[in-house]
Amino acid sequence: MKTNQAFEILKNAGGIRAARIIIQNRKNLPFFWVLYTARKLRHNVPVAKIIHEKWFYGLPFYTNKWTLDPRPDSETLVEAVLKNETHNEKLNILDLGTGTGCLIASIVKNIPNAHGVAIDKSRHAVNIAKRNVNNLELKNRIKIMHASFSSKKNFGKFDVIISNPPYIVRNDKRVDDGACHDPAMALYAKNNGLAAYEIIAKNAKRWLQPNGKIYLEIGVDQGLDIREIFAKQGWAFFKSFNDLSNIERILCFSK
Repeated sequence: MKTNQAFEILKNAGGIRAARIIIQNRKNLPFFWVLYTARKLRHNVPVAKIIHEKWFYGLPFYTNKWTLDPRPDSETLVEAVLKNETHNEKLNILDLGTGTGCLIASIVKNIPNAHGVAIDKSRHAVNIAKRNVNNLELKNRIKIMHASFSSKKNFGKFDVIISNPPYIVRNDKRVDDGACHDPAMALYAKNNGLAAYEIIAKNAKRWLQPNGKIYLEIGVDQGLDIREIFAKQGWAFFKSFNDLSNIERILCFSK
Protein backbone atom coordinates (compact mmCIF):
# COMPACT_ATOMS: atom_id res chain seq x y z
CA MET A 1 0.00 0.00 0.00
CA LYS A 2 1.22 3.49 -0.80
CA THR A 3 2.29 5.64 2.13
CA ASN A 4 -0.34 8.34 1.55
CA GLN A 5 -3.12 5.75 1.43
CA ALA A 6 -1.95 4.09 4.64
CA PHE A 7 -1.62 7.48 6.30
CA GLU A 8 -5.24 8.41 5.52
CA ILE A 9 -6.56 5.13 6.89
CA LEU A 10 -4.53 5.40 10.10
CA LYS A 11 -5.31 9.09 10.50
CA ASN A 12 -9.05 8.43 10.28
CA ALA A 13 -8.68 5.70 12.91
CA GLY A 14 -6.40 7.40 15.43
CA GLY A 15 -5.53 10.93 14.42
CA ILE A 16 -2.69 12.65 12.57
CA ARG A 17 -0.05 12.25 15.28
CA ALA A 18 -0.66 8.52 15.72
CA ALA A 19 -0.61 7.96 11.96
CA ARG A 20 2.63 9.89 11.54
CA ILE A 21 4.44 7.98 14.31
CA ILE A 22 3.30 4.60 13.05
CA ILE A 23 4.23 5.34 9.43
CA GLN A 24 7.68 6.57 10.50
CA ASN A 25 8.33 3.28 12.28
CA ARG A 26 7.43 1.02 9.34
CA LYS A 27 9.40 0.18 6.22
CA ASN A 28 6.62 -1.86 4.64
CA LEU A 29 2.89 -1.16 4.72
CA PRO A 30 0.99 -4.32 3.78
CA PHE A 31 -2.71 -3.71 3.19
CA PHE A 32 -3.98 -6.10 5.86
CA TRP A 33 -1.44 -4.84 8.41
CA VAL A 34 -2.66 -1.28 7.89
CA LEU A 35 -6.28 -2.34 8.39
CA TYR A 36 -5.36 -4.37 11.48
CA THR A 37 -3.44 -1.43 12.93
CA ALA A 38 -6.32 0.94 12.22
CA ARG A 39 -8.61 -1.44 14.09
CA LYS A 40 -6.25 -1.32 17.07
CA LEU A 41 -6.32 2.47 17.04
CA ARG A 42 -10.12 2.49 17.00
CA HIS A 43 -10.02 0.26 20.08
CA ASN A 44 -7.78 2.78 21.87
CA VAL A 45 -4.63 0.67 21.79
CA PRO A 46 -1.79 3.14 22.56
CA VAL A 47 0.64 3.85 19.74
CA ALA A 48 3.50 2.63 21.95
CA LYS A 49 1.83 -0.77 22.20
CA ILE A 50 1.54 -0.90 18.40
CA ILE A 51 5.09 0.10 17.52
CA HIS A 52 6.54 -1.43 20.73
CA GLU A 53 8.52 1.68 21.59
CA LYS A 54 8.11 4.62 23.95
CA TRP A 55 10.63 7.40 24.47
CA PHE A 56 11.30 8.38 28.07
CA TYR A 57 13.75 11.01 29.28
CA GLY A 58 15.30 11.12 25.83
CA LEU A 59 15.80 7.36 25.58
CA PRO A 60 13.90 4.70 23.59
CA PHE A 61 12.35 1.81 25.53
CA TYR A 62 10.81 -1.38 24.18
CA THR A 63 7.33 -1.98 25.59
CA ASN A 64 4.51 -4.45 25.05
CA LYS A 65 1.38 -5.76 26.76
CA TRP A 66 3.41 -7.07 29.72
CA THR A 67 4.72 -3.67 30.79
CA LEU A 68 3.37 -0.30 31.75
CA ASP A 69 4.21 2.24 29.04
CA PRO A 70 6.64 4.86 30.39
CA ARG A 71 4.75 8.07 31.08
CA PRO A 72 5.90 11.73 31.24
CA ASP A 73 4.74 12.05 34.87
CA SER A 74 7.37 9.48 35.87
CA GLU A 75 10.15 11.68 34.50
CA THR A 76 9.56 13.77 37.63
CA LEU A 77 11.14 10.96 39.67
CA VAL A 78 14.21 10.90 37.43
CA GLU A 79 14.55 14.67 37.75
CA ALA A 80 14.20 14.49 41.54
CA VAL A 81 17.00 11.95 41.89
CA LEU A 82 19.29 13.76 39.46
CA LYS A 83 18.82 17.08 41.25
CA ASN A 84 19.41 15.69 44.72
CA GLU A 85 21.85 12.80 44.28
CA THR A 86 24.33 13.71 41.52
CA HIS A 87 26.92 14.64 44.15
CA ASN A 88 27.36 10.88 44.57
CA GLU A 89 28.86 9.74 41.27
CA LYS A 90 28.99 6.13 42.49
CA LEU A 91 25.30 6.06 43.32
CA ASN A 92 23.96 2.57 44.04
CA ILE A 93 20.23 2.32 43.19
CA LEU A 94 17.49 -0.22 43.84
CA ASP A 95 14.41 -0.02 41.60
CA LEU A 96 11.30 -1.73 43.01
CA GLY A 97 8.88 -2.82 40.28
CA THR A 98 11.02 -1.78 37.34
CA GLY A 99 8.68 -2.63 34.43
CA THR A 100 10.49 -1.53 31.28
CA GLY A 101 13.46 -0.40 33.37
CA CYS A 102 12.92 3.20 32.29
CA LEU A 103 13.49 4.81 35.70
CA ILE A 104 16.76 3.20 36.73
CA ALA A 105 18.13 3.21 33.16
CA SER A 106 17.44 6.94 32.73
CA ILE A 107 19.12 7.75 36.03
CA VAL A 108 22.16 5.54 35.46
CA LYS A 109 22.60 6.95 31.95
CA ASN A 110 22.88 10.43 33.45
CA ILE A 111 25.14 9.75 36.45
CA PRO A 112 28.72 8.62 35.77
CA ASN A 113 29.55 5.35 37.55
CA ALA A 114 26.03 4.92 38.92
CA HIS A 115 24.81 1.35 39.03
CA GLY A 116 22.15 -0.75 40.69
CA VAL A 117 19.60 -3.54 40.83
CA ALA A 118 16.07 -3.54 39.43
CA ILE A 119 13.41 -6.06 40.48
CA ASP A 120 9.96 -6.99 39.23
CA LYS A 121 7.56 -9.78 40.18
CA SER A 122 6.55 -10.25 36.53
CA ARG A 123 8.92 -12.54 34.66
CA HIS A 124 7.74 -10.95 31.40
CA ALA A 125 8.68 -7.50 32.70
CA VAL A 126 12.07 -8.79 33.84
CA ASN A 127 12.80 -9.99 30.31
CA ILE A 128 11.72 -6.66 28.82
CA ALA A 129 13.80 -4.67 31.31
CA LYS A 130 16.82 -6.83 30.45
CA ARG A 131 16.22 -6.15 26.77
CA ASN A 132 16.12 -2.39 27.35
CA VAL A 133 19.18 -2.40 29.60
CA ASN A 134 21.09 -4.32 26.92
CA ASN A 135 19.91 -1.99 24.16
CA LEU A 136 21.08 1.02 26.17
CA GLU A 137 24.45 -0.64 26.83
CA LEU A 138 23.88 -0.69 30.59
CA LYS A 139 23.97 -4.43 31.30
CA ASN A 140 27.29 -4.08 33.16
CA ARG A 141 25.80 -1.42 35.44
CA ILE A 142 22.22 -2.63 36.05
CA LYS A 143 21.25 -6.10 37.24
CA ILE A 144 17.63 -7.16 36.63
CA MET A 145 16.12 -9.69 39.04
CA HIS A 146 12.82 -11.52 39.46
CA ALA A 147 11.49 -10.59 42.93
CA SER A 148 8.67 -8.75 44.70
CA PHE A 149 8.48 -5.85 47.18
CA SER A 150 8.00 -8.34 50.01
CA SER A 151 11.00 -10.45 49.02
CA LYS A 152 13.30 -11.70 51.76
CA LYS A 153 16.25 -11.72 49.35
CA ASN A 154 19.33 -9.72 50.23
CA PHE A 155 19.79 -7.41 47.26
CA GLY A 156 22.52 -5.46 49.05
CA LYS A 157 22.63 -1.96 50.51
CA PHE A 158 21.72 1.04 48.36
CA ASP A 159 22.14 4.81 48.48
CA VAL A 160 18.79 5.34 46.79
CA ILE A 161 15.63 3.28 46.33
CA ILE A 162 13.16 4.28 43.63
CA SER A 163 9.71 2.95 42.81
CA ASN A 164 6.66 3.62 40.70
CA PRO A 165 4.39 1.02 42.33
CA PRO A 166 0.78 0.26 41.39
CA TYR A 167 -1.40 2.91 43.05
CA ILE A 168 -4.69 3.12 41.15
CA VAL A 169 -7.98 2.06 42.68
CA ARG A 170 -10.04 -0.41 40.65
CA ASN A 171 -12.81 1.29 38.64
CA ASP A 172 -11.20 4.71 38.98
CA LYS A 173 -12.99 6.73 36.28
CA ARG A 174 -9.94 8.96 35.79
CA VAL A 175 -8.02 6.10 34.14
CA ASP A 176 -7.98 6.53 30.36
CA ASP A 177 -8.97 3.81 27.90
CA GLY A 178 -5.36 3.27 26.87
CA ALA A 179 -4.53 1.95 30.34
CA CYS A 180 -6.75 -1.06 29.63
CA HIS A 181 -3.87 -2.33 27.51
CA ASP A 182 -1.35 -2.10 30.36
CA PRO A 183 -0.92 -5.02 32.79
CA ALA A 184 -3.35 -4.71 35.70
CA MET A 185 -0.68 -5.75 38.21
CA ALA A 186 1.33 -2.65 37.31
CA LEU A 187 -1.64 -0.31 37.73
CA TYR A 188 -4.01 -1.38 40.48
CA ALA A 189 -3.53 -1.86 44.20
CA LYS A 190 -5.78 -2.82 47.08
CA ASN A 191 -6.53 -0.73 50.16
CA ASN A 192 -7.62 2.31 48.16
CA GLY A 193 -4.47 2.13 46.04
CA LEU A 194 -2.10 2.14 49.02
CA ALA A 195 -1.23 -1.54 49.49
CA ALA A 196 2.11 -1.41 47.67
CA TYR A 197 3.29 1.57 49.73
CA GLU A 198 2.50 -0.30 52.94
CA ILE A 199 4.67 -3.21 51.82
CA ILE A 200 7.51 -0.94 50.68
CA ALA A 201 7.45 1.12 53.90
CA LYS A 202 7.71 -2.08 55.93
CA ASN A 203 10.46 -3.79 53.93
CA ALA A 204 12.64 -1.20 52.21
CA LYS A 205 14.72 -0.04 55.17
CA ARG A 206 16.81 -3.21 55.20
CA TRP A 207 17.98 -2.45 51.65
CA LEU A 208 18.95 1.16 52.34
CA GLN A 209 22.20 2.66 53.54
CA PRO A 210 21.97 4.64 56.84
CA ASN A 211 21.87 7.99 55.04
CA GLY A 212 19.92 6.72 52.04
CA LYS A 213 16.66 7.98 50.57
CA ILE A 214 13.65 6.48 48.87
CA TYR A 215 11.84 8.23 46.01
CA LEU A 216 8.26 7.16 45.26
CA GLU A 217 5.84 8.09 42.51
CA ILE A 218 2.33 8.59 43.90
CA GLY A 219 -1.19 9.10 42.59
CA VAL A 220 -3.27 12.27 42.79
CA ASP A 221 -4.22 13.22 46.38
CA GLN A 222 -2.37 10.27 47.93
CA GLY A 223 0.38 12.35 49.54
CA LEU A 224 -1.04 12.64 53.04
CA ASP A 225 -1.95 8.96 53.30
CA ILE A 226 1.47 7.83 52.10
CA ARG A 227 3.24 10.22 54.47
CA GLU A 228 1.29 8.65 57.31
CA ILE A 229 2.11 5.09 56.16
CA PHE A 230 5.83 5.84 56.10
CA ALA A 231 5.78 7.80 59.37
CA LYS A 232 4.27 4.79 61.15
CA GLN A 233 7.23 2.70 59.94
CA GLY A 234 9.75 5.25 61.25
CA TRP A 235 10.66 6.98 58.01
CA ALA A 236 11.44 10.71 57.98
CA PHE A 237 9.81 12.82 55.28
CA PHE A 238 12.43 14.64 53.21
CA LYS A 239 10.78 16.42 50.29
CA SER A 240 8.02 16.30 47.67
CA PHE A 241 8.20 17.11 43.96
CA ASN A 242 5.45 18.26 41.61
CA ASP A 243 5.04 17.16 38.00
CA LEU A 244 4.64 19.49 35.00
CA SER A 245 0.92 19.89 35.83
CA ASN A 246 1.93 21.08 39.32
CA ILE A 247 0.49 17.94 40.91
CA GLU A 248 2.39 16.39 43.79
CA ARG A 249 3.92 13.36 42.10
CA ILE A 250 7.02 12.25 44.03
CA LEU A 251 7.60 11.80 47.75
CA CYS A 252 11.07 11.34 49.18
CA PHE A 253 11.78 9.81 52.61
CA SER A 254 14.99 9.11 54.49
CA LYS A 255 15.80 6.19 56.72
